[in-house]
Formats: sequence, structure tokens, C-alpha cells
Amino acid sequence: MSAYSSAGGALKLKGGGDLGAKKKKKRKKESKKLEQVMTSLREEDEIEERQAKRDKRTKAQKAFDKTQEQRQLVRILDKASKKHKERVNEFNSKLDTLTEHFDIPKVSWTK
Repeated sequence: MSAYSSAGGALKLKGGGDLGAKKKKKRKKESKKLEQVMTSLREEDEIEERQAKRDKRTKAQKAFDKTQEQRQLVRILDKASKKHKERVNEFNSKLDTLTEHFDIPKVSWTK
């Protein structure tokens, strides 16, 4: 009795069934996901409408929140308008203008 006598059969490879057969594309899942997203968006809209009816904030609070949202939108658009290379260049120029207070001073044993 050898050590390999218990193992039997040929090697089986993953996906090695029919080489000529192709899998069908599943389009139903995509449409179902799209429908789910649309229904969730509708539900969120309905929830926002309900919350708007129950809103207990003052006019000043509403105006403050509105301006905050607008400022945040401006910041996002500003960041999106610049490319990564431009941001890196600005950061490097900012670092160049900083004082060198925290830099390690040069130490020389020869002088």
C-alpha cells in the first residue's frame, strides 16, 4: 500500500468544464439594482419632505445652514478644479515660504 493509493481520479481544474461554452450575461441584476436605487432615492425624497414639514428651526438657523452648504459646495468645486500636480506645487511653494525654525541644524565636526 503506497501513500498515494487513497487519492484517486484525475486532476480537476477550475472552470475546466466545457471550454467552448460561454456564460450568459446577467442583465436582470443590473436592472434590479437600478430599480432599487431609484426606489431608495424616492424614499429619501419622501423622508426629506416629511422632515421639512417637521422643521422646528428658526429662519436664522435655516439661513445659516444654507450658507454653510453653499460655502462647502464652493470649496468642493475649488478642490475639484485643480489637478493633483497643481496641488502638490502649491503645497511645495507653501513649505518653501515657511520659516526653518523646526529644521535640524547642520552639525559639522570639521569646523
